[in-house]
Amino acid sequence: MLAFLNLLRFSLAVLFAASICVSAAYAQKWGTAAPFPEPAEEVYGIAAGGKFYVLGGLAPGWTPKGLVYEYDPDNNTWTKKKNMPLPSHHVAVAELDGKIYVMGGFTKPEKGPTAWVPINNAWEYNPANDAWKALAPLPTKRGSPNAVVHNGKIYVIGGASVHPGSNVPAVHPARPHRAVSVNEVYDPTSNTWETRQSMPTARNHAAGAMVNNKIYVIGGRIGSAYVGTSSPTDVVEEYDPATDQWGVVRARMPTPRSAVAWGVHQGRIYVAGGEAQAPQFMMAFRAVEAYDPSANRWTSLPQMSLPRHGLAGAVVGGRLHLVSGDVQSAGTGMEMHTDRHDVLDLEAK
Repeated sequence: MLAFLNLLRFSLAVLFAASICVSAAYAQKWGTAAPFPEPAEEVYGIAAGGKFYVLGGLAPGWTPKGLVYEYDPDNNTWTKKKNMPLPSHHVAVAELDGKIYVMGGFTKPEKGPTAWVPINNAWEYNPANDAWKALAPLPTKRGSPNAVVHNGKIYVIGGASVHPGSNVPAVHPARPHRAVSVNEVYDPTSNTWETRQSMPTARNHAAGAMVNNKIYVIGGRIGSAYVGTSSPTDVVEEYDPATDQWGVVRARMPTPRSAVAWGVHQGRIYVAGGEAQAPQFMMAFRAVEAYDPSANRWTSLPQMSLPRHGLAGAVVGGRLHLVSGDVQSAGTGMEMHTDRHDVLDLEAK
C-alpha cells in the first residue's frame, strides 16, 4: 500500500510538472501574415537585416525553381528578388553580416531520368543590392546539409550524396546512396574551406542551429535522402567548434521527423512541421517543439493549424515565421503546396 501511494505521489508530481511546462509553452500565440506568392515545397528560410528571406522551391519532376523572396514584416509584403544563379534544391542557407550564404544542394540531370545530382556550389547573396557571387566550392558534393554560423565562419554539416568511388552520378530512391556525416567550415574572409571532425550520426534533412557557442543538429533522416527509404531520427547532437569535438547525445526530440523548419530565439531552438513515413503511414506534422540546450529539455508548443513539410522558417523580431511547404508527405502522387504564412509570437504573455 505504501509503495502504491509513493507511486501515486510520483505520478501526480510528474503530471503537475508537465502541466506547468505545457501552460508556460502555450503562452505563445499564432497569427497569420501575407501569403507566399509562389507556393512550393522545399523552400528554405533565413532572417537578415530584420527581414525574412525564402529561397529554393521544388516543382513536379524534381525541378528546382530557384526562387528568392523577401518579406518585410513592417508592411507585411513580399518582394520578388533575383533567382538563384544555379537553380537547386535541398540547399543549406546561413546569414553572416547581413549576407546570405547558400551551400550545396541537388540539381536535375541534364538528360535522362530525373534524379538528384549532388553539387558543391557555394554562393553569397547580398540583399542590399540583390546580387549573387560565386564562392569557393565545398570540398564534398552533397545536398540537404545544414549551414550554421559561428565566430565568423560557416559550418556545413551532414547531408546526402552518392557512395565514395561510385560511378552513379545522382541520388535516387532506387540507387545506392548514403547520408553523410561530413563537417566542413567555410571562412568568408579567405574564401577557403577546412575539414573538421565528422558528425557522429550521418543524416540529412535535419535542423541545425547555434546556441551559446555550440552547434546543435536535430532530427533528420538516416540511411537515405528520401523519406520513403529512410528512417526519421530524434537524435540531437552537440558540436563545440572551439574544441572541434562532439559532445554526449542530448535529450531526444519528442517527435522524430525530417524536412522541418526552425529558428532560434532567446537561447531556444524552435522546430516546426516535417514528415515521416513507415509501411503503416505517410504523414506530415503540425508539431512545434522547442529545445532549451541549457536545461537539455524539450517543450511542446501550440501546433500549426496545417501540417506540412519542406516549409521555410526563421525568427524575425521575436516571431517565428513559417511559410509554404507541402501539406502531406512526399510520394503520395499528389502535391498540395500551400501559400500559408503562419506567425508564432514567441514573446506573447
